[in-house]
Amino acid sequence: MRTVKPFLCVSKHWAALRWLSAPRNCSDAARTAASSGEKRKVVSDSFRSQVASGPRFQDFIKAVPVTLPADGEHTEEHYLSEDLGVLGNTRRVYFETYGCQMNVNDTEIAWSILQKKGYERTADLKQADVVLLVTCSIREKAEQTIWNRLQQLTAMKKKRLRTNSPMKIGILGCMAERLKTELLEREKLVDVLAGPDAYRDLPRLLTVADGGQQASNVLLSLEETYADIMPIQHAAQGRSAFVSIMRGCDNMCSYCVVPFTRGRERSRPVSSILEEVRMLSDQGVKEVTLLGQNVNSYRDTSEVKFCGSERTKLSRGFNTIYHAKQGGLRFSHLLDHVSRIDPDMRIRFTSPHPKDFPDEVLHLIAERRNVCKQIHLPAQSGSSQVLKAMRRGYTREAYLDLVDNIKRIIPDVSLSSDFISGFCGETEDDHQQTLSLIREVGYNAGFLFAYSMRKKTHAFHRLQDDVAPQVKQRRLEECIGVFREEAERVNGAVVGSTELVLVEGGSKRSAEDLCGRTDGNMKVIFPREDVAIQASGSNTAPIRGGDYVLVEILSASSQTLRGRALSHSSLR
Repeated sequence: MRTVKPFLCVSKHWAALRWLSAPRNCSDAARTAASSGEKRKVVSDSFRSQVASGPRFQDFIKAVPVTLPADGEHTEEHYLSEDLGVLGNTRRVYFETYGCQMNVNDTEIAWSILQKKGYERTADLKQADVVLLVTCSIREKAEQTIWNRLQQLTAMKKKRLRTNSPMKIGILGCMAERLKTELLEREKLVDVLAGPDAYRDLPRLLTVADGGQQASNVLLSLEETYADIMPIQHAAQGRSAFVSIMRGCDNMCSYCVVPFTRGRERSRPVSSILEEVRMLSDQGVKEVTLLGQNVNSYRDTSEVKFCGSERTKLSRGFNTIYHAKQGGLRFSHLLDHVSRIDPDMRIRFTSPHPKDFPDEVLHLIAERRNVCKQIHLPAQSGSSQVLKAMRRGYTREAYLDLVDNIKRIIPDVSLSSDFISGFCGETEDDHQQTLSLIREVGYNAGFLFAYSMRKKTHAFHRLQDDVAPQVKQRRLEECIGVFREEAERVNGAVVGSTELVLVEGGSKRSAEDLCGRTDGNMKVIFPREDVAIQASGSNTAPIRGGDYVLVEILSASSQTLRGRALSHSSLR
């Protein structure tokens, strides 16, 4: 052990400095300049005298020994007390997850943290001591769903007050950050609020709530990625898993609240992602989806050696509202290394931005058998005028050029997209351009919504939500109609072909059928029956969840393919 003298120990004999001047009043302005000058000189001389007789540097380093760890030893200061190891005391926590796949992953992270603190998880709401809702704020309807659910849970909570097992209610995720004041004050519905970057603080927040107070932490972080926390996967029978690789978004699209609820972009170190994927492979997981609000803008700058001067490459014809970023290991590097871990594990990723598809990413998808040939390519609108108002960073023409480039490099690619109907200033001609884009590209899946203005966004401050609700709804219905027509046409093209399907389990509609997904992420329904172990063999075996099987496609709709299993298979 070694000792040092502490810094900033003020000598006891030194008296505090007093401010000598009297308070200044407005009437001082009437005094003469000479009188004011004399007073300033007196104050100045007195101040110098006080400073001269004040403490010296030596007074701040009074010789009191302090014990420090010896060289090589490591001590860790814990933000939370070690006593919190038994904080949960086998209390049961119940999760409800709303919104995107990132929220599913957030649930797994939050549960990992609470489990280590002694909590138990329950699937029965009636048995729960703590109910945590992992929320979404992307649209008004999503938030209204949570408000309605809170009313139901509060009624249950009031009944529990009469028993010896009171219930606590917590809101996690985007809605906690966006509506913190309303959630805490509106009818006192919530005990705990934890924003997307505050899940580590959940044990402390719940302890505060146990004391009868409301507890909140919605601070956003520039660094938090939960890289050191291994999520506890809760997927059915563990055949697929989500792996978060980055958090936040820097794009600042004018309609989007994500940068304000999730914060700025930051990426997990490559090493921690690869470790998690290896662990999932060892557990027998057959499909991993890499997650991020802007997943393909991944950029690992965790080590100095990664931080070169090379600028980020964008899709041709695309731009950003921020300056080009430099250095870091990019998405193509990560995708390359993840795909090498297990050749028999499918790799997907979502949700990307069209601007981050340079050719090296597309060629990698085309070359790797286990990287799915399915790309989500959010367009949002088919009108260049609306895209400019949305601050998307591209025109209709640039988007279609990217689609052509993708289909050229990956001929058998499946495309999906997002569209918003009735954005600020959208005209009927803009709407028709969106319909024509849907027809021209040919998507097999999509997510379409009427525009819902969000506070804090650029659109909220600068644009007018001037499209009538009934017009938004009519345009949305027309988009959905065209989308279904095109999806049925695209899916119909695979009838008669043989597709490799990863089996998820039994069909929800019939115990006689199984359900799985193609490489292009299309759902396939087929009869439950024994099939050949090898395509050319005579020995048969039953089909189970997690198996790869070859399925002949017999019919198609806009959402589902139907077929007949031929044999077991693999990705190799």
